[in-house]
Amino acid sequence: MSDAYNYDQGKVFFKPTLAYGDQTFRNDKKGALAYFVGGDADYPNDKGFALKPWVKARYDNAGNNNEGIQIYGSVAITMGNVWVTDKEGNEVMVDKTWVFRKGEDGKLRIIVHKSSLPYKPETK
Repeated sequence: MSDAYNYDQGKVFFKPTLAYGDQTFRNDKKGALAYFVGGDADYPNDKGFALKPWVKARYDNAGNNNEGIQIYGSVAITMGNVWVTDKEGNEVMVDKTWVFRKGEDGKLRIIVHKSSLPYKPETK
């Protein structure tokens, strides 16, 4: 987690796909780990998103010609969709926004991770 997210170097804003209520936002490493691997009594609703037997994932940036990517100095922003497929072949699409920051060590780490299921209007 320390190589991917900026928790050890500074702030991270994280809104996981399946988090809700008073635990919607995970602005500390403990909350993020609970979401991904579960088993934390302080986060009883987390089952471990990363532990589900995902077999495939793909990502598309929003727009054409990488319009969903912006780079400003040491900060890069991406927005688009991620599709994950489980071992039964069920595919889920998630809307994603990530902001990366290049640290003093030269590594890119996530400083903002916003994830949600797509809006589906009610049908009448």
